[in-house]
Amino acid sequence: MATAATYIGVKKHFDASTDSIKWYFDQLPALLKDFPYEVCLAYVFLRTEKAQNRTLYCGVAKLHGAHAEVAEAAINKQHLTRDGFHSLYKNVIGHEIPKVTAAKIKEAEKIRDRVVHGKSVKDADMRQAILDVIEYAEMMNKDLKASAGFEPFGDLRGFKGRAQPLEKGTTRWLLKGLGFAIA
Repeated sequence: MATAATYIGVKKHFDASTDSIKWYFDQLPALLKDFPYEVCLAYVFLRTEKAQNRTLYCGVAKLHGAHAEVAEAAINKQHLTRDGFHSLYKNVIGHEIPKVTAAKIKEAEKIRDRVVHGKSVKDADMRQAILDVIEYAEMMNKDLKASAGFEPFGDLRGFKGRAQPLEKGTTRWLLKGLGFAIA
């Protein structure tokens, strides 16, 4: 487990990340330098939640052939909780998030929750949470690249390939079957 005594240590850890992670969290270095850790933590979690939605979208589009417009609308309407993401991930991707990956984000989520709810949080804890999110992103990218062929914390151009999507009506049934709340 990486640790950092200052924002410089967090930046060094970030700089050692893969190009996909550096591209995806591109604003983090400037935020670390110029803003409090609370802002940095909010940013990495905002981007993480976006990547989780991207994971589900890419999974249904690439692995299941869902119609892009219907899939995007369904994911944008889906109220996504932490447990809900894990459940949908398993249904869409076909396996659970590896336990070590899920554990990596769990502690960071606790720190994030304390920050967002106005509790007192030590800078060291916030730095650790930021590092944990970066490591979680690396782990998710590695797992999904191997199992599904895309990296949600990265550039998704061309992720789907040339496969023909299902019709809209069929996509709705597919998404219902996978556990999405479709009207």
